[in-house]
Order: sequence, then C-alpha cells, then structure tokens
Amino acid sequence: MSYNAKLIIFSAPSGSGKSTIINRLLADGLDMEFSISATSRAPRGSEQNGVEYYFLSPDEFKQKIADDAFVEFEEVYENRFYGTLKSEIERIASKGKATVFDVDVKGGLNIKKLYGQQALTLFIQPPSVEELRKRLEGRATDAQEVIEQRLQKAAYEMSFAQQYDHIIVNDNLEQAIHETKAIIQAFLSR
Repeated sequence: MSYNAKLIIFSAPSGSGKSTIINRLLADGLDMEFSISATSRAPRGSEQNGVEYYFLSPDEFKQKIADDAFVEFEEVYENRFYGTLKSEIERIASKGKATVFDVDVKGGLNIKKLYGQQALTLFIQPPSVEELRKRLEGRATDAQEVIEQRLQKAAYEMSFAQQYDHIIVNDNLEQAIHETKAIIQAFLSR
C-alpha cells in the first residue's frame, strides 16, 4: 500500500450536504480524486456500479472482508455494509492525486489512525437535526421509517465530530464549499 499519498476524509450524517460539497470541489480542479466506496445496499435512482459505489451483495462484501480487501469497513445496519477497498487507494495514489473519501465516522477515524498527518478529516454538520429531517423528507427517496433510522444514526455520528480535524456547519452551501476548499488547499500545499 502506498503511504506517500494525501487523503481527504469526509464524514457526515446523511442529508448534511456532504455529497454536494464533495462533487462541487471535485469539479473545481483541485488535484484530488474520489475514492469509490463499496456497499451492500441496492443502487438508488440512477446510481451505477463503479460510479457512485461498487455494489456488492452482503455475501460478496463478507468475502472481501475475509480476504482483507478493505482499508476500512462498517456494518451500518444489519447486512448493510460500506467500506473502502485497498485497491481504490492504490489506483488514485498511483496517479499522484489526493484521495477523497466519503465514509462513516468510524471508518474515517480508522483511516486517520492508519495515515496520521497524511490524512485530513472533515466533518460536515447540518445546522440542526430538524433541518436534517426537512432535507431527508425533501429528498423523497426514503420511507419514513428509514428517515427515522437516519436521524438516530445522525445523532450518533455527530457525537464523533469533535474527533475530526475540522467541522464545517453547512447552513449556507456556498459558504460551506468555500470554507472546505480553503482547508483542503492549505492541506494539499503542506
């Protein structure tokens, strides 16, 4: 595994605007590339394998765990896994680019532990749980029961925010993007 690459780790509750921020920054020409995570959940909407995620069955995911193919993974809900394949870090590091991660809080902290100062951790936080509820309901992609699960998970995830290098509160998207970009540029220029 390459240990000379720079890693930029994003974590946030679902609905915090994290994906929007990451996608805007990736389009902004910074010298970084997105690490595609693996998941055992089904694709949503127009998601494609190898684009948004590597979609694996729970059994395939468990086999890759047994094969030590992940740098980190988490069973978020029963048989709902997310993880970062070691091969993704290698793929991006071989291009000399910083690797961008969108991972669960535990996964983010585990990667930081492995890479230390080569890794930058960013926690994107919604202004409030109520605002988060509005955003999740506004998406209209999840059943109410799933939204409630996500809100419970959000409270848990937000308890880890202080362990991250930076917390960005996303109450104004343009401001959150600007703040995040400045932090990343400073990190990449070190």
